[in-house]
Amino acid sequence: MGGHVLAIDQGTTSTRAIVFDGNCRIAGLGQVEFSQSYPRSGWVEHDADQIFETVIATCREAIGKAGLAPGDIAALGITNQRETVVVWDRATGEPIHPAIVWQDRRTSHYCAKLRRQGHEKTFTKKTGLILDPYFSGTKLSWLLANVKGARTRAARGELCFGTIDTWLIWKLTGGRSFVTDATNASRTLMYDIGENRWDEDLLDILRVPEAMLPEVKDCAADFGTSERDLLGAEIPILGVAGDQHAATIGQACFEPGMFKSTYGTGCFALLNTGEEMVRSRNRLLTTIAYRLDGETTYALEGSIFVAGAAVQWLRDGLGLVENAAQTGPLAERADPGQDVYLVPAFTGLGAPHWDAEARGAMFGLTRGTGPAEFARAALESVCYQTHDLLEAMRRDWRAGDAGTVLRVDGGMVASDWTMQRLADLLDAPVDRPEILETTALGAAWLAGHRAGVWPDRVAFAAGWSRERRFEPAMEAGARTRAIKGWRSAVQRTLSQG
Repeated sequence: MGGHVLAIDQGTTSTRAIVFDGNCRIAGLGQVEFSQSYPRSGWVEHDADQIFETVIATCREAIGKAGLAPGDIAALGITNQRETVVVWDRATGEPIHPAIVWQDRRTSHYCAKLRRQGHEKTFTKKTGLILDPYFSGTKLSWLLANVKGARTRAARGELCFGTIDTWLIWKLTGGRSFVTDATNASRTLMYDIGENRWDEDLLDILRVPEAMLPEVKDCAADFGTSERDLLGAEIPILGVAGDQHAATIGQACFEPGMFKSTYGTGCFALLNTGEEMVRSRNRLLTTIAYRLDGETTYALEGSIFVAGAAVQWLRDGLGLVENAAQTGPLAERADPGQDVYLVPAFTGLGAPHWDAEARGAMFGLTRGTGPAEFARAALESVCYQTHDLLEAMRRDWRAGDAGTVLRVDGGMVASDWTMQRLADLLDAPVDRPEILETTALGAAWLAGHRAGVWPDRVAFAAGWSRERRFEPAMEAGARTRAIKGWRSAVQRTLSQG
């Protein structure tokens, strides 16, 4: 192992920067939350300039805490919240509108219109995605249609489109690099994942000029060099991947059939399918897991919009807890005789339902229901949703060979209660790694390996270590009853139900 690597982990509610040493251990960390904006029901926006400010602040903090000089950093990797859209002026670098966040549902009617026009099969065949407001393409189309003069300016090449990675690279390099990686491109509804290129037909349908799109690179590539005055040294940016893809790499899920699930604001489960582009029969997504040395590895993905966000709701919306760590012990005190279910469709339901109009609901409330039952229902909702994804993956992948062991990461996995409940409801072992910052670690490995200071895939995978395995312990009948109750609750929440 070699030098220190800096990873930027730009998430939905906070930005983190982590310095890893030559042994993949955390040497310094900086983190800060940033503002969330909800201008209308179902709309979610971020201030792109504020995001960049948090990136610079946390990078400086992480380097300082590591006791290093900026010049000691061998390479920089970036991982980011996916699907969030920024459009900015190519000449000035000024955003033309607040960033539209992946959670935003303002284009649900536009997606429905495209489906009525018969376009969904075309999008799914080429991108592996479905027509849902979650993805970047319809958000970009909305911006071009609703910001005065935007479409004309975009056609003239005056505007740039990017997901958060592209925006950060542009800012870090002083506008010299206008690039993205294959994983982020694969989430836009505009990128053909089989041909590995922007698709003219899809751009025509969405009315997006190709002139505003970035160059697409491998996940480990030369993305440019940061300007000296920003971080104190010129640091090469050598690794980029969307957060769920970076977590797949950080969990060393390099072999077909390996399965990971990340529990952040949302929950995202990826199953490595190797060179095979598996077409789901159960409303899962086909996506690029990563692209290295020009070779594409694919994955099946299930996307849950609300995981850690349910805990935030308990804290900020209901005031039931002061911090996330209190939810597990609180849930443990819940009355086992109460069957309370939370369907957290606060911004619609993701896979395998894909119901943009569904809204959250709680079922089974009694006069005896209190904070403990609310906490248990919120945590269990994440486990139930993961169960739905795993069952769909088992039906899609090689007659049920998928997901014999689930590798987990993200903030929620620190809760022993939640992880045990997950193993119980999945009826499968759950492995928690020693290094929980696997998303940042994946970005760091891409950059460090490209820089020649970190090992190859085989050696990196050999170094992955488990902190704890959670074995299922729930009686089969209890599991069946619990899942039956969950499915009934979901059915009553669906907009067409």
